[in-house]
Amino acid sequence: MKTYYLFAFIPTALALYLASANPILIFICSALALIPLASLSQESTDSLASDLGPTWGGLLSASLGNAPEIIIGVSALRHGLVNVVKSSLVGSILGNLLLALGLSMFLGGLRNGTLQFNRRVAGMSSALLTLTAAGLIIPAVFHHTSRPFSREISLEIAVVLFLVYLGSLAYTLTTRQPAIGKPAVEAEVAGMAEPAQDEPQWSRRKALGVLAISTFVLAVMSEILTDALEPASRAMGLSATFSGVFLLALAGNVSETFGAVSFARARKMDLSFGVTVGASIQVALVVAPVLVFCGAFLNRPMDLIFGRFELVAVALAIVVTRPLIDDGQSTWLDGLMLIGVYVMLGIGFFNLPNALPVSF
Repeated sequence: MKTYYLFAFIPTALALYLASANPILIFICSALALIPLASLSQESTDSLASDLGPTWGGLLSASLGNAPEIIIGVSALRHGLVNVVKSSLVGSILGNLLLALGLSMFLGGLRNGTLQFNRRVAGMSSALLTLTAAGLIIPAVFHHTSRPFSREISLEIAVVLFLVYLGSLAYTLTTRQPAIGKPAVEAEVAGMAEPAQDEPQWSRRKALGVLAISTFVLAVMSEILTDALEPASRAMGLSATFSGVFLLALAGNVSETFGAVSFARARKMDLSFGVTVGASIQVALVVAPVLVFCGAFLNRPMDLIFGRFELVAVALAIVVTRPLIDDGQSTWLDGLMLIGVYVMLGIGFFNLPNALPVSF
């Protein structure tokens, strides 16, 4: 889906920011500006991946696929919004597993009936989703029982999660068999899923230039977005947790959601599954550990200790999603159920009192 007309929001957001305008307007414009920037960044990465060949192209796509979420998260950490960053990680998992996958199943099912996707990848993804839940729950449990060591435990578990991701990536690159959903998309982009490799869309120099420029502008827009997030949330009467789980997470995932729905409507459910479920897994295995490492570097108290309601929400999302993907097929009713759970969780988070602590 082409979203280049949204580039107009880049100068608009910058002008509003420099003029110290209403923070709600600044947040909305900067969030809309992130959509085409993320699409452009992915397009340049895909072109480079095709140019570099299957192995290195797959590695590049896998490495840079989460760049927008990481850039936004680092920007928020620099502003001291640690709890918002942690909530946005939960929001990314919920948004991909429930909203994006739900919309893909619903709209794709309405158009095409029952949709099929790779059952083996679905089974592997289900197992990794369980690992995701464990990686988020264990630090909170130990924080509740042994507070002095909670920060160290988070860092060590972040290392384990990242090593599991590197292992899944190595498996994909050496066997040409996708270990999780998103590398399946990246493998196809890089030419690993088909015998014939497509020609690069852009030259290597153009792709590198576009990637550098889009990444720089993405960083600038992320700074503006996170700077406006807190005052905009106060103006709308929203809690920090709700802002992270829904506002910040949605801002970073809109482009992926559009792409997943487009794939599903075109009967390419394997790609839609990879964009949504695979992205949720990579948030836990890549984005969360990298942000923990960045927090240690920036001297911010970033850890993997999530609040009660955030952990319950992630657990519910995984419990609801697993039986719907294990059989390798979906209908519009499956999608409607996932969307319903997302809306119900949104109602719960919206009514969560501002004063309620979000950690154990």
